[in-house]
Amino acid sequence: MPVGRFLPAALCLATALAGSPALAQSGNFEIELNSASDVAGACRLTFVATNNTGTALTQAAYEVATFNAEGVVSQLLVLEFGALPTAKTRVVQFDLPGLACGSVSRLLVNGQDSCQAADGPKDICMKSLSASSRIPTMPFGL
Repeated sequence: MPVGRFLPAALCLATALAGSPALAQSGNFEIELNSASDVAGACRLTFVATNNTGTALTQAAYEVATFNAEGVVSQLLVLEFGALPTAKTRVVQFDLPGLACGSVSRLLVNGQDSCQAADGPKDICMKSLSASSRIPTMPFGL
């Protein structure tokens, strides 16, 4: 049989699979520290967050520790990412007042502060979290 006869069926199957939320999900919640820049007496951190958990979140927030050049915790803060629909990527920025970006040696996700869906609290924000950084001098992880 000529290959061309199977092409329409293959395209229909590929389209159906691509549109299937269960098959499109990777099952994780990704947060990437994308950039850091000094602005008006603060270090501005830009994060890219993607919710691939299959659960739409109405609120997501994490407690994060900042470490100084000596490896000492300099701040504990809560970063609120807000609502994160399923399979949606959001860019969020946070200013760390009184800190120069060069004084932050790393960031650590200390825990989940808030993780809410329409039907109530969830534990997937921490269980499914994958944290990374594009900034070699400022690692971001668990």
